[in-house]
Amino acid sequence: MKLYYAPNACSLAPHIVLRELALPFELVRVNNQTKRTAEGGDFLAVNPKGYVAALQLDDGRVLTEGPALVQYLADLRPDAGLAPPAGSWARSHLHEWLNFISTEIHGGFGPLFNRALPGEARTWWQARLEKRLDYLAAALRGRQALVEDRYGVADAYLYTVLRWAAQFQIDLARWPGLPEYQRRIEARSAVQAALAAEAAD
Repeated sequence: MKLYYAPNACSLAPHIVLRELALPFELVRVNNQTKRTAEGGDFLAVNPKGYVAALQLDDGRVLTEGPALVQYLADLRPDAGLAPPAGSWARSHLHEWLNFISTEIHGGFGPLFNRALPGEARTWWQARLEKRLDYLAAALRGRQALVEDRYGVADAYLYTVLRWAAQFQIDLARWPGLPEYQRRIEARSAVQAALAAEAAD
């Protein structure tokens, strides 16, 4: 398998999951501006959407969109318990969290990356995101993880997007529990290995 990624992007989540599961894979770095791979290949030929992450299987098939990738990977090694069994109530709860993270947290940060965004619009988007962080902090109160209180793919994804807060001077310490949650996830060996690999590549 090949994971197409960019540093500090949402592709960190499937990268973490690949390492948690000890699956064999190759990292392929993508320049988000030029849409070229580190080897000079055309990333748009792999993913016409033009953004990471993309997972290319050994038979050439390509899967995109982080929530789909992490669930696909978890199902390759169900014994690892990174996603509840398909068809279970807990799996539906996982879908709920992945959708919330994708649309409300990941999507909430999205407009803030636009340097041309007018100040008033930036303030509005940030306030909207902060309301979602209010909800998130309340949901995690007294819990170790998002689904069944057991570390899984939703936690890898949430950890990934929460890392962006520092870029916009959003201090997560305002939300009790979130910094500790981040530290707990970051202490995992697979997370450390993924961060180190992306920093070194």
